[in-house]
Amino acid sequence: MTSEGAQSGKGWVRKAGWGALALFLIAFAGFESVKYGLPTTGAALAFFALPDLARLAGVRPPGLLYQSVHRVWIPLVVVVGYSLGPVVWPPLFTAGLGWLTRVAIDRTLGKRLSAGS
Repeated sequence: MTSEGAQSGKGWVRKAGWGALALFLIAFAGFESVKYGLPTTGAALAFFALPDLARLAGVRPPGLLYQSVHRVWIPLVVVVGYSLGPVVWPPLFTAGLGWLTRVAIDRTLGKRLSAGS
């Protein structure tokens, strides 16, 4: 098996992992939205749509802003920082969940950032 074949063989595992994470995040965001109400639902939906909103605003690849809204690290820092920090504002947490969910769904569907960036 060539290295190219090994990469394509591992691709389904990576996509399945992103898909499982996306399903978990959807369920968790739904739970938080039911628990805390409309502001958390609005925040989750707004940040779920953030990559599309950035694209509609004219942000195109390979720009810095385009790269930023499609990276996993920023929403992950928001979610972990909220969980460990002193801030108590649930819409911030669900915004991070919504954004992270969107990144996970994009990765599950194979929408990856370009390798040159």
